[in-house]
Amino acid sequence: MRKPNLPMEGGCRCDRLRFKVTSAPLITMACHCIGCQKMTASAYSLSALVPESAFEVTKGKPVIGGLHGDLKHYFCGYCMSWVFTRAPAIEGFINFRATMLDDTSWYVPFIETCVSEKLPWASTPAVHSFEQFPDMEGFPKLIEAYLKRTDQSP
Repeated sequence: MRKPNLPMEGGCRCDRLRFKVTSAPLITMACHCIGCQKMTASAYSLSALVPESAFEVTKGKPVIGGLHGDLKHYFCGYCMSWVFTRAPAIEGFINFRATMLDDTSWYVPFIETCVSEKLPWASTPAVHSFEQFPDMEGFPKLIEAYLKRTDQSP
C-alpha cells in the first residue's frame, strides 16, 4: 500500500461538486452492506476516512440523500453521485467515496465490512474482514495498523 499525493482532489460524475482532501486517510474501507450496494449500484462501496478538518467541498453544494437518518450521506444535487458521509459514531471525521478522487491509483481497501451481506462472487484485497462493522473500541488499533502499513505511523 502506498500513500496518496497530497492534496487529493475529486468530484462527482458531472464535476459540479468538487472536494479537496489535505491529509492521507486514517483507513480505507470496502463496505458490502446492502445499503451501500443499492446506493452505488455495485457490489460494495469504497471509502477513505479523514479528519473533518482535512476535507473541504471546493465547488457546488452537496445535498443529503440515501436514508435520512443518523447517517448523513451527501450527494451532488445534479448527477446524484454519492460523494461523502458523516456518521455520528465517528463524529469529527468524513468518510468519502474513494472512487470520486481524480487519482485512485494508490487506493486499496484495508478493511471490508458487512461481509455477511456481500454478493457471493464479490471479493476485495482487504487485509481485515468483518461480518458487520468493527467495534468502535477496536477501531484505533485498525487505524494504527493501516498507518503502519502505509508508512504513516506517528
